[in-house]
Amino acid sequence: MFTSKPVDAQGLPLIRDAEIEDTIRRMSTPLFQAAGLAPSSVSIHLVADKSLNAFVADGQRMFVHTGLLMRANTASQVIGVIAHETGHISGGHLSRFGRAGQQGLATSVIATVLGAATAIGTGRPDVGGAIIAGGQQLAQRNFFSFTRSQEGSADQAALSLLDATGQSARGLLAFMGILENQELLISNNKDPYVRTHPLSSDRIQAIEAHIAKSPKSDIATPPDMELRFQRAKAKLVGYFEPPSITFRVYPDTDQSIPARFARAFAYSQVSDKDKALATLDGLLKDIPDDPYILELKAQVLFESGDVAGALVPFNRAVNIIPEEPLIRFEYARALIESPASGDLENAVEQLKFALSREPKFASGWRNLGIAYGRLGDKGRSSIALAEEAILKGDFAAVNYHAGRAAEIFPRGSREWLQAEDLLLAAKNTKK
Repeated sequence: MFTSKPVDAQGLPLIRDAEIEDTIRRMSTPLFQAAGLAPSSVSIHLVADKSLNAFVADGQRMFVHTGLLMRANTASQVIGVIAHETGHISGGHLSRFGRAGQQGLATSVIATVLGAATAIGTGRPDVGGAIIAGGQQLAQRNFFSFTRSQEGSADQAALSLLDATGQSARGLLAFMGILENQELLISNNKDPYVRTHPLSSDRIQAIEAHIAKSPKSDIATPPDMELRFQRAKAKLVGYFEPPSITFRVYPDTDQSIPARFARAFAYSQVSDKDKALATLDGLLKDIPDDPYILELKAQVLFESGDVAGALVPFNRAVNIIPEEPLIRFEYARALIESPASGDLENAVEQLKFALSREPKFASGWRNLGIAYGRLGDKGRSSIALAEEAILKGDFAAVNYHAGRAAEIFPRGSREWLQAEDLLLAAKNTKK
C-alpha cells in the first residue's frame, strides 16, 4: 500500500505502491523498448500531487503525478502521455531544454541591466521598466517557442512509438482535449502540465491527421490493461479523496472490481474496519489470489491492531508475487510487531530479500536495524542503521553506527568491511 518517500534532489512528495508501479511499468515497457531504451534504465516515480502533470528529469527519470492518473479516463490516455514523455527522453530534449532556459535567462538579465541603467541615466523609471518588461517578454516568447517545438517533436515520437507497439493514438488525442480545456482557465488555475507543455492547434491537427491514416487507430486497449488502470485510479481516489467524494464517484450500485476496491480504501481511511474487511472479503471471493487485495486486507488488519491476523494475508500476497519487494517490506514491519516466536528471524529474511531488490529503501534498512536489535545482534543492527543514515544524508549517524559496527566485528570480516565502506562513503560524500 502507499508508502511516502521524499525525493532528495527535487524535494517532491513521492509515494510507493506496488500495484500502481506495476501498472505503469506494464504500460511503459513496450514504449521504452520501441524507443531503444532499456526499460530497467528508466526509473518511474509517483508524485503525490493532485495537479495534472508528468515530466522527465535527470536523464531517464519519469515523474507521474497522481492527479494525472486520477484525471485520466482511460488507460490509453495515460499510455499516450507516457509515449510523449518517452519521446522527450529518446529525443534528448532534457539537455536542450536546459540550454534554452539558460539562454532565456540571459536575455532577461541583459534586459534588466539595460533597463536599470536607462532608468538611472535618464531619470525615467517608466522607460527603464518598459525595457525590462520587453526583455522578459522576449525571453518568454523565445523560450515558449522552443518548448512548443520540443512538444511537437515529442508528439511525433509518441505517434511513432504507439504505432510501433500496435496501439492507438486516440488516447493521446483525448488527453489533448483535457489540456485544451485547461488552457481556457485563468493562468494561476492551470495545471503544471499545461504551463510546461504548451498546446497548439498544430499539435492537435497533427495527431488527428495521424489517426486518420494509421492502421492502428482502431485497436482497443486490452481489457486486462484497462482493468489494471481503472483499479489504480480507483485506489488513488479512495486513498486521496474524502470518502464522500469516493462514495459519490463509486456508489454502492457499482459492483465492479475497481469500485469495490475504491470503497474499501475509503472505509479504511475513516477507520471503518468492518466495512473495509467485508468489502475486501467480497472481492477475494471473486478473485481469491489477488495479491493487492490481500495486501490491503493485511494493512487494514495491521493498522487496527490485529497483527496476527495481518500476517496471514501478507504471507499469501508475498507467496503469490515473491519478487515484489514493497509488499515484503510491509510484511516485515508486521512481523517485527508480532510477539510470536520466530517472527523476528522471518522479518530479517524478508527485509534482506527486499533490500536486495530495493537497496535505497531507507525505511527498510531502519526496520532491519530494529529487527536485528530486538534479536540482540547489535553489530548488524548498527550496519543497517548506518545504511539508512547514509541514504538520508545523516553523516553523523553514519559515523556513529558504522563506527560502532567496526568495533564489534573482527577486522577484515565481511561486516567490518561493510562498516568501513560506509564510513568512507560518508567521508567522501561530505567533501
